[in-house]
Amino acid sequence: MVSLNIAPEYGYVVIVGTGMILVNLWKMMRIGSMRKKLGIKYPVMYSKEHPIFNCYQRAHQNTLEFVPYFYPTLLTAGLRHPVGAAIAGAVFVVGRVIYALGYYSGDPQKRVPGALISEVLGLLPLMGMSVSFGAGLLGWW
Repeated sequence: MVSLNIAPEYGYVVIVGTGMILVNLWKMMRIGSMRKKLGIKYPVMYSKEHPIFNCYQRAHQNTLEFVPYFYPTLLTAGLRHPVGAAIAGAVFVVGRVIYALGYYSGDPQKRVPGALISEVLGLLPLMGMSVSFGAGLLGWW
């Protein structure tokens, strides 16, 4: 049986997780505002007449596609590496904001720096720390 002692620093991990919720809410408001401004009614997901709407929609949708990877890695990585996980998680969150701002410009290529920041500098380290936590539980190191 393995017992877990959660370090007080795990609070940083929880705060970063909450930060991602706030980023998602911000993106929801942005896409809702753009939908209203352009008169695009639900349930229309994409617009042939307004490519800028598609950029806003994809910025939000792509983040939603990554959230199922972000939270499990953040929360498990934080159990063994709370400060490192919080830092990598914060980088991921900031990267998603940069990603969105680039996409909101209307030039999809401007999303790439945010994608690299969030995925390479945020999610990849979280994956490594999650593996470290799992391997530690198994006594591999």
